[in-house]
Amino acid sequence: MFDRHRPAAVLFDRDGVLIRGGDPRCVKPLPGARRALSRLRRADVPVGVVVNEPGLAEGWLTPDEMDRVNNRVEESMGPFDAWAICVHGVADGCTCRMPGPGLVIRAAAILDVSPRDCLLVGGSGEAMRTARAAGARGILVPSSPGSRPVLTLADEVAGSVEEVAERVLSEPVPAAAGIRGGGLAEWARAVGWNRW
Repeated sequence: MFDRHRPAAVLFDRDGVLIRGGDPRCVKPLPGARRALSRLRRADVPVGVVVNEPGLAEGWLTPDEMDRVNNRVEESMGPFDAWAICVHGVADGCTCRMPGPGLVIRAAAILDVSPRDCLLVGGSGEAMRTARAAGARGILVPSSPGSRPVLTLADEVAGSVEEVAERVLSEPVPAAAGIRGGGLAEWARAVGWNRW
């Protein structure tokens, strides 16, 4: 379905892929997440996070608690180039909430790349539907042994985020990579040009 070339950016669904738990007191990086992120950063592949936070709309999570979770993620795994967060409730009907395309589109805009040049790494069928809706490539890293039905929604499956990083870094860099972000993005910002 997708050309096998290195994506312009790799976006991660936070919960179940990068960390276990959304409580600021018990944020635990999942095995291999730090190493995978470090490898991608060293190769100058922008990394971002996309996450649904319905707890804000539903009142069981405060903005301060959400910020503490996200700060803890960055403290333990390093800085991300983009964060895209949906703060709407399940019943709000927004387009940013996964499985809608909005979070991938927002993260891509922050990174000045096309959503079609992004890879979304997720642990759920919801994340894979999000990738498809945004026109992005998706790789499923099953977050639980009961994920078997979700496998049918995935174009690609990996056993871990480290395997995703290895796969991404082994793919060829497109000849036109300069127009997909990187150095040209700096020039575009300097002159006020934006493809969006």
